[in-house]
Amino acid sequence: MALRIVASHPDPAIVRLPWADPLETWPEAPEGVVVSMPQGLSRHVVRMVRLGHRTYAVKETVEEMATREYRMLRDLQRLDLPAVVPQAVVAGRVGRDGEPLPAALLTRHLEFSRPYRALFENSPSGTLLDRLVDALVVLLVRLHLADFYWGDVSLSNVLFRRDAGHFAAYLVDAETGELKSSISDRMREHDVTVGCENVFAELLDLAAAVGADVDAFAVIQRIQDRYAELWRELTGEEHFSTDELWRIEQRIQRLNDLGFDVGELDIVTDVDGETVRLTPRVVELGHHRRRLRELTGLEVEDRQARQLLNDLAAYTAHQGLTGRDPKAVASRWLTEVYEPVIGCIPPELTGRLDPAEIFHEILVHRWFLSEAAGHEVDIFETARSYISSILPGRPSEGVAP
Repeated sequence: MALRIVASHPDPAIVRLPWADPLETWPEAPEGVVVSMPQGLSRHVVRMVRLGHRTYAVKETVEEMATREYRMLRDLQRLDLPAVVPQAVVAGRVGRDGEPLPAALLTRHLEFSRPYRALFENSPSGTLLDRLVDALVVLLVRLHLADFYWGDVSLSNVLFRRDAGHFAAYLVDAETGELKSSISDRMREHDVTVGCENVFAELLDLAAAVGADVDAFAVIQRIQDRYAELWRELTGEEHFSTDELWRIEQRIQRLNDLGFDVGELDIVTDVDGETVRLTPRVVELGHHRRRLRELTGLEVEDRQARQLLNDLAAYTAHQGLTGRDPKAVASRWLTEVYEPVIGCIPPELTGRLDPAEIFHEILVHRWFLSEAAGHEVDIFETARSYISSILPGRPSEGVAP
């Protein structure tokens, strides 16, 4: 049987992988292609492989499931939803003994991401867990807003990237997912219920494995409460009189503060025109990220973007550039502040954290230094202090060269 590879952007190096061998026997680097990286729990055999400058997750499964998941991940990518990017499906594998081997799904490694267990091994704490749960809830709400039914919500099916002291969650496993024409309340409730059951079991296992002190019941309650609060804020009806039309802008501002853009509002008045019913119809996370990308071209997480926009605003005021073309000012900030600060990082430390997260931590460090000094400390002096005293102690979250 001939090897068959389905890929939207083929990587010729994939053909050279040892497809005639079971995935669990593939050799590790430097002799082989398998690289040691933190991985989440999976019911399948999964290996991380390095091909040149690219890193992929390879998962063995049946061909039908691999193809379905590949297409589902491509659909999520087209919808600009947070999920790993599918690279290829490899089928028609035959072992050296002539017996058929499972198909494989390849996805691109999500740079500077970690599974939840790896994050806990470095710094187990209740605050960390709260932030991971909040990120999981935001991901679930975003998927539901796009009429995606997950079917297997869990911490193990997510990768987390740091986002200005918080986390952004990305879907990793879309095996059970379905895109609907319209997701029902019952399906949403089922996803939340399944997620609570899975997370409860994961937390008990985590407590036993790493000795973390976890109140699993409190975490489950947080998932339910946070989901209900966020869903209500993003989609709930609001009623007020026509004398309170300012509440329309207030609602939009609240959603913007949560990081969501409002694409469409349903505004209905009663027969007498005295009462207004307001319902958001189209909301999408990424308000700050899209604004920063428009101004600078930087691709970062949303909270990181908000921090960078704040620093850009401070730079604008400090340089007396208020009222100038925003893109021209952003270009100056990029070349005079952001890029030189990131350029201070020595090569051996560049893989510790995502550059935007490092810049965020430098801004936080500047606040502490300025508080102690009684005046604002220069950003480059701050960067040198941070790079020498704090960054070397951060665990590396990038792919080793």
